[in-house]
Amino acid sequence: MNKILIVMAFLSFSVALKAQDITGHWGGKLNIQGIQLRVIFHIARSGDAYVTTMDSPDQGAKGIPTGKTEYSNSVLTIVAPGMGMTYTGTWQGNDTIKGTFMQSGMTLPLELIRTEENSLRPQEPKPPYPYHTEEVTVENVKAGVKLAGTLTLPEREGDYPVVILITGSGPQNRDEEIEGHKPFLVIADYLTRQGIGVLRLDDRGVGLSTGDFGKATTMDFADDIESAVIFLKKRKVRQVGLIGHSEGGMIAPLVATRTEGVDFIVLLAGPGLRGDKILLGQQEAISRALGMADSVLNYSKIVNKKCFDIVVQSGSEDKAEGVLKNYMDSLTRIGRLPANMKNEQGAELWRRQVLSPWMYFFVTYDPVPTLESVKCPVLALNGSNDLQVLPENLEIIKKALEAGGNRQVTVKELPGLNHLFQTCKSGSPTLYGTITETFSPVALKEIGEWIGKLKGKN
Repeated sequence: MNKILIVMAFLSFSVALKAQDITGHWGGKLNIQGIQLRVIFHIARSGDAYVTTMDSPDQGAKGIPTGKTEYSNSVLTIVAPGMGMTYTGTWQGNDTIKGTFMQSGMTLPLELIRTEENSLRPQEPKPPYPYHTEEVTVENVKAGVKLAGTLTLPEREGDYPVVILITGSGPQNRDEEIEGHKPFLVIADYLTRQGIGVLRLDDRGVGLSTGDFGKATTMDFADDIESAVIFLKKRKVRQVGLIGHSEGGMIAPLVATRTEGVDFIVLLAGPGLRGDKILLGQQEAISRALGMADSVLNYSKIVNKKCFDIVVQSGSEDKAEGVLKNYMDSLTRIGRLPANMKNEQGAELWRRQVLSPWMYFFVTYDPVPTLESVKCPVLALNGSNDLQVLPENLEIIKKALEAGGNRQVTVKELPGLNHLFQTCKSGSPTLYGTITETFSPVALKEIGEWIGKLKGKN
């Protein structure tokens, strides 16, 4: 009996020593006036000393060097003189350190938890994958563009549907990477495990794809996706679907109405309203979430609506430019530019942006006529906390599809999800990077089950 007790005591001591090995990755969140910022310390040994680098993922900073790291009597101290930062924390056991983060006169509580490098994004899959993966190139012959992508298949050979993922606005890689999240990677992994193949592509001019992103409009991106449909059909894929997020939810109906062989589409926060109305609704919702005063917000709405009206009614970028400049100059002269323009330089930047080829198309494009022409099955999802494409778009999408005679329409508003389909209390875009979840399991299940019911139907 004594031998057993001695062995148990030795094991307990060994576990304690291992647990207090401070090297590794330690992550936590700072709460600064209601906004959470992730902090990650990477601690390694260098001879008899410790060396630490720091990441601030939500500020896009990685590998920040620190000056001194000490660990003694269960107390960890990390000092970064260049940042004026000091962290002091006490080992709590169970791979937890509780302490304070001090910088620029602020002292904030910060609890660190030992973590794998990517455990703050726990939904990201890790190889080896239980399915076939291959790197592919899709050629848009008309535009002279080659799109690099990843094709994941339940099996190398087989009869199963394959979906093309279509990114939202802005230059996006095949994972639609944003704020440290890779939603398209998570979606692709989930669906492929459910027996649904997935093709995801770098936007033209992004990643390994050729072409000029800056000169392209939504119609050009639709051409790229049309080329992807042709690519899959040449591979003898019998059932092809499109899943478009945000702007991708505009592109999917465009491709479905002009390309043979699209069997179903899924719209994730897809627009139903014309672009100017989308942007006005977005501006109001986000400004309210950030606490903008009603008087400031209401004036901004009036001015921005007037500016968008000029663009929509102009008929061309050239015709809009002069009228828009005159209106903005008149506001500048009397010092009445809205909050989102701030000053003369801000107004000039806004004008250039709204008259760029992509933005001009987006602002003036009404999705309804295209939606009325969609005849294949459609699933449209929106989060109730989406502040970028408001949930009210769902009803407009539904009415447009049904007005065109489409009776294979499923529309759902998912409670508590933001524009990226993350579970959240606030849909503010400033919080996307602070949320651990990449894509709601509820939304994944909705998509997977809906497509599953269509398998084998043409």
